[in-house]
Amino acid sequence: MDAILLEGIVVPAALGVSAAERRMRRPVDIDVELALDLERAGRSDRLAHTIDYGRVHAEVERVAGEREYRLVETLAEQLAAMLLKSCPIESCTVTVRKRSPVAGDLRHAGVRITRSRS
Repeated sequence: MDAILLEGIVVPAALGVSAAERRMRRPVDIDVELALDLERAGRSDRLAHTIDYGRVHAEVERVAGEREYRLVETLAEQLAAMLLKSCPIESCTVTVRKRSPVAGDLRHAGVRITRSRS
C-alpha cells in the first residue's frame, strides 16, 4: 500500500496527567502516515485524486487543540478516528510525542498507533 507522510507537525496541546501540566499547553510532535492507493494521483497529477496535506494538517491542529487530554494515547486515538472518518484511506499510523516529559535525560515519550477501516 502507498502512503502519504506528514512528519514533524508541531502543535501546542493541553496534554498531561496533572491539571498544571495541561494548563502549560506545551508543544507535541505528531507524525501521520495515511495508507491509500496513490497510482491514480501519480498518473493524473490532480489534487482531486489524492489527499490535501494542508487540510489534514489543519484537522490535526484542530483535534490536538480543541480539548484537554490526559494521555498521549487518547490524543493519538482521536487523531486516528478523525483521519479515518475524513479521508479516503485504508489505514493510518499516528505518532504522538511529548517533549521532555519527565525530569532527567529524556528527549521524547510517546506512542505510535495504527488503525484501519476493517
